[in-house]
Amino acid sequence: MSLRLINIGFGNVVSANRIITIVSPESAPIKRIISVARENNKLIDATYGRRTRAVIITDSDHVVLSAVQPETVGNRVVTHEEELLD
Repeated sequence: MSLRLINIGFGNVVSANRIITIVSPESAPIKRIISVARENNKLIDATYGRRTRAVIITDSDHVVLSAVQPETVGNRVVTHEEELLD
């Protein structure tokens, strides 16, 4: 298995192999997930003070906040998968 890194904005990257889901931070359940991750020291804020637009949940229960739209991050994962298939 190769290490595939996905750009989540401002030069930050996440391992594509570890991503479980990419969601919007608007709903109450996602806000609770962010709050619990912060309490458990599992929150990684990669927004650089900007508005959180995407919440990335990993298989290690880490929660990553990104200022990039969820659709954009998702498209980067899909595009990266397609490049590997070519």
